[in-house]
Amino acid sequence: MSQGGAAAREAAKPQDRGWAWMVLLAAVLLQGLTLGFPSCIGVFFTDLQHDFQASNSETSWFPSIMVAVLHGGGPLCSILVKRFGCRFAVMLGGLLSGVGMVSSSFCKSISQLYLTAGLITGLGSCFSFQAGVTALGYYFVRWRTLANAMASTGVSLGFTLWPLLSQYLLDEMGWRNTFLIFGGILLNCCVCGAIMRPVELASGSPLQSPKPAEEPGRRAEGAQLSNGASSPHPEVQQQTRRTACFQMLQKYLAFDIFCQNKGYQIYTIGVTWMMMGFALPHVYLVPYAIQNGVEERRAALLISIIGFINIFIRPLTGLLSGHRVFTGRRIYLFSLAVLLCGLSNFICVISAEFSALIIYCVILSIAMSGVGALTFQVLMDVVEMDRFSSALGLFTVLESVTLLIGPPLTGLLVDITSDFHYVFYNSSFFLISAALFMGLSFCALEKKNKLKEASKVPLDNPSRHQYNEIPTEPQSESQSPPAVVYITSI
Repeated sequence: MSQGGAAAREAAKPQDRGWAWMVLLAAVLLQGLTLGFPSCIGVFFTDLQHDFQASNSETSWFPSIMVAVLHGGGPLCSILVKRFGCRFAVMLGGLLSGVGMVSSSFCKSISQLYLTAGLITGLGSCFSFQAGVTALGYYFVRWRTLANAMASTGVSLGFTLWPLLSQYLLDEMGWRNTFLIFGGILLNCCVCGAIMRPVELASGSPLQSPKPAEEPGRRAEGAQLSNGASSPHPEVQQQTRRTACFQMLQKYLAFDIFCQNKGYQIYTIGVTWMMMGFALPHVYLVPYAIQNGVEERRAALLISIIGFINIFIRPLTGLLSGHRVFTGRRIYLFSLAVLLCGLSNFICVISAEFSALIIYCVILSIAMSGVGALTFQVLMDVVEMDRFSSALGLFTVLESVTLLIGPPLTGLLVDITSDFHYVFYNSSFFLISAALFMGLSFCALEKKNKLKEASKVPLDNPSRHQYNEIPTEPQSESQSPPAVVYITSI
């Protein structure tokens, strides 16, 4: 009987085999096409600046908007996935990305580029990437950790290949024709989305296209309309709408967790502050190298070096951080990686020689691998898994704000001083201060919790009276994924 039951359970689980591996391949390509794409923007920085007669600050708004929308569009993407499913969201994202880049090739001003390449392409990349990762969670249960680790290599491949391709096409045909070609390349996200067909259980019910849950506010309003001959009082309607709006915010943006959970509060503030300086080298490294006499092709190679090293270091960092020795201590590894990112910037301040910049890229890539591998693992440590999706929604929205304003503000400083060194000074300031804030704050919080535990009088049922802000073990991987998960990457 046990064999028959096991066979039935196996028949009801089509995940982890067969078509799931094709979906994994599609997810790798999606991450390379979407998350890896902004890495090549620095290659076009000087040409765009020259053609549009724009300042550093004005030009940097273009990649800033793209990256901010890519990271902050999670709640909108989740609503789209909930309504129409992952396949539709991925294909719509691919269409938007392609249209955005094709439109960019016809732009007559830098402000038009903000709308086409920044907003439209950024939003399309957000839809394709986040819906693709959500679909991957449905196709893999037992091997979900491995699948996500393998899919994340697509980001590193994108970081490696996009700058090299960009520089080659830029030299051959200029930035307008290059953007036109990029539009065609990004349309391949639609092909990846077509591969991600809905998973079905043995009963035939689709697993990844759940019906949207009816909002409690709507149910209450419907009950009032059905029970009375006339419409409810306007004040009652307004109160119902406020309740529904609050519940929607509670679902997708966890402000209650931010107010109650000190660990989540410290981590969110720290990462949000960190993002003011984290993206600066990606935007300004290539123009900085070109300004200091490095050949354009070699300057583009610097970003590719960062991506190539990431391919190997990021999975190793993920495996290392998963060791039981680091359980509950991953925040300190994360803070150390952020600190190393900040300190590495001083290499560029000391020397702009190509050999020195290569050393900088190697060290920065190792530190970035740690940041990328640990960002969401630490978030899982400080937030209960049943609220992880909504906590990640607020987390990504807040960090997208600083990703948006960081590069333009630094560009304004460079315009005023005519000194690119301020890019790396600024980046170091934000990264080092964020690392110290998170590390010291969590250390103080840990000591405070230990003192509380030592002084607390034993209760009959302690689990009813205490809340553990830093769970030591994440949720079992065998459980099904939430209906919608916001995912981003650094």
